[in-house]
Amino acid sequence: MATAGKQSVAELLSLGAEADIAIGAPDRQRLTYGGLRGLVSSVGADLAGLGLKAGDRVAMVIPNGPMAATSFVAVAAYACAAPLNPAYREEEFEFYINDLRAKILLVPEGFSTPARAVADRLGVPIVELLEDRDGPAGAFAIRHDGAKGKATAASAGDEALVLHTSGTTSRPKIVPLTGANLTASAAHIAETLTLTPADRCLNIMPLFHIHGLIAAVLSSLRAGASVYCTPGFDALKIFRWFADIEPTWYTAVPTMHQAILSRAPRNRDVIEGLQLRFIRSSSSSLPPTVMTELEDVFGCPVIEAYGMTEAAHQMASNPLPPRLRHPGCVGIAAGPELAILGAGGALLGAGQEGEIVIRGPNVTAGYENNPKANAEGFADVGDGGDRWFRTGDQGILDDAGYLRITGRIKEIINRGGEKIAPREVDEVIMDHPAVAQAVTFAVPHAKLGEEVGAAVVLREGLTATPQEIRDFVSKRLADFKVPRQVLVVPEIPKGATGKLQRIGLAEKLGLC
Repeated sequence: MATAGKQSVAELLSLGAEADIAIGAPDRQRLTYGGLRGLVSSVGADLAGLGLKAGDRVAMVIPNGPMAATSFVAVAAYACAAPLNPAYREEEFEFYINDLRAKILLVPEGFSTPARAVADRLGVPIVELLEDRDGPAGAFAIRHDGAKGKATAASAGDEALVLHTSGTTSRPKIVPLTGANLTASAAHIAETLTLTPADRCLNIMPLFHIHGLIAAVLSSLRAGASVYCTPGFDALKIFRWFADIEPTWYTAVPTMHQAILSRAPRNRDVIEGLQLRFIRSSSSSLPPTVMTELEDVFGCPVIEAYGMTEAAHQMASNPLPPRLRHPGCVGIAAGPELAILGAGGALLGAGQEGEIVIRGPNVTAGYENNPKANAEGFADVGDGGDRWFRTGDQGILDDAGYLRITGRIKEIINRGGEKIAPREVDEVIMDHPAVAQAVTFAVPHAKLGEEVGAAVVLREGLTATPQEIRDFVSKRLADFKVPRQVLVVPEIPKGATGKLQRIGLAEKLGLC
């Protein structure tokens, strides 16, 4: 894949044709590229009037929808966007807003959030967005007492987005991403998916997360295409949105795909009228059975990709037909370079298992003010000291360059010295005809250190006992890999972005 040239967010926004649709939303007028550019320019002048400049951080607490998309690109074009999950509690906002050293807090007019009290306490000015509900999707104005200023767009090298890592096992780390990081990743995704101005993306991902911000919004704008922003994922409304918007693609995490499949039988008429060019899946492993079912139901290829925040999302992706795509595999390098690092510090050859490492124009230069994390997260390899980012994922590259992830290094279960990759167990459980979702995780054990546990959600109308599931797995896997505890649950706890999280799941489910 060709390396994208260095480009700022403002430069990326200049690519779409003036009258073409840029941003849409269910039951709203469409915002053209000309309208988006005018909006972004106006916001830039407002930010300048507030004393902000390139690189200044703007904390944003904005519910999912078209205004979350337009405010993100506007702030990223002139300052630095720091979108936060609106569902955070006051203590969480206290940590994130303080840690970011935000210059202002952006919130919609009348939107009630604990972030307001936190900003007041920290002395961070609160600036309200006035949404134009009668205007095009995403249209808004900024309320402030000052005059508009003379705005200078941020350069490709300026910070455009800062996000925190999830903080599953330690204090969340700040990941700064430049305009060049963001636009490179958007270009990689647009190229991987061969996006054109005729494409329409239905965004159901949260817009405080790298997946929705880059894979849905910015990649569409990079291609001069359109993105339709919903209020957030809703399995009860998704098929109405499909029918109204007629998307050519959507991107989601596996749990969302599974929820969509559960509603598919009662929406056959909508599915028959769709013309999806492909479906994209990323941010966690897509069970091969789900991939197969999606392709059977929707009649289009499912493209599994591999991404993370530190890479401004995309690192690898399965290609579109006629090139091969493999269930259970995240595809080939799709932007940055990919390699496998051995325990001894050398890069390994095809077929050898080790840690997945990357380098490229979309990869962050490093965590902010965290020498320890940078020392652990980057590796200098070879005599030339080539610097690679360590993903923390374990995997294998085959002779054709396809990457198979075998586990998250910190999630590997160590049962008395026997190492178990949870994903392997997941895939076997998912083959049981009664199982809709499965997640395998470590359960503390007094003698072995860790034991294997699993939580499963059954398909509607089907039954299976924990013992029946254990018996099914025992016919396919060695005894030490068979879950000793299987919980049948109505729903598996998920993170804010819909991803299944193995670490800490035993405690959440009351197993320790």
